[in-house]
Amino acid sequence: MLLQIQGIISTISLLDLVDMVIVAFVLYKLYVMIRDTRALALLKGLIVLLIATVISKWLGLNVINWLLNKTMTVVLVALPVVFQPELRRTLEQLGRGKLFKKSVFLDEQEQENLLDELGKAVAVLAKNKIGALIVLERETGLSDYIETGIKVDGLVSNEFLINIFIPNTPMHDGAAILRGNRIMAAGCLLPLTDDRSLNKELGTRHRAAIGITEQTDSAVVVVSEETGIISLSRGGRLVRDLDANSLKEKLRPLFASKNHTLGNFLNWRQYS
Repeated sequence: MLLQIQGIISTISLLDLVDMVIVAFVLYKLYVMIRDTRALALLKGLIVLLIATVISKWLGLNVINWLLNKTMTVVLVALPVVFQPELRRTLEQLGRGKLFKKSVFLDEQEQENLLDELGKAVAVLAKNKIGALIVLERETGLSDYIETGIKVDGLVSNEFLINIFIPNTPMHDGAAILRGNRIMAAGCLLPLTDDRSLNKELGTRHRAAIGITEQTDSAVVVVSEETGIISLSRGGRLVRDLDANSLKEKLRPLFASKNHTLGNFLNWRQYS
């Protein structure tokens, strides 16, 4: 085996290494691009399906393997349709030279600043009964929804957020989407929940907040225009009657660390 490996290595030239590095780099950049879209979840599902197909063949599970092979055929045919928005957006980003765009992560101080600015803005909006819908992007990218609004890409501040939701302004209607400590877009359209059991008092903002959190892992802050009540939606659930401080306490665990899935879920259950 060692001799075989040495033989393979001896056949690899410098040009082959350059070729592999370029391919790996391009694949990584493509991953970074789709990481900010729902396409990543679909891609993960496809990988799981492929692994299951290989394992079923290896174990000799002929019926399961046949079903998985047929499913894979259907999925591969449907891929261009399912990924059409992502494919188009990726090509546009390549054309705009965004292949080398770097990701930005927040440190603890930036996270606290973000929560402070968000808390101040929400307190003012609630006091003046100004309706607001603020989406905080997490692991699941929201580029699909950012495209539906007015591009902003500005640093989060309480004054900026308040100004966005002032009535009778171009960006008042719709949602503001935050990625890290930047407001990516405002006036964005969100999917409404299909849950018919919700309280009839909940308006379009609340239903949109629940709808987007049913489809993604985002957190959404809602300020009611009628009552000034502050609410927070996550995982298709809505917690109401919050103030600025309790809102920050609910949001803080979401920024605690990158590996937060179980811990944040438990925190969310505790505060709910």
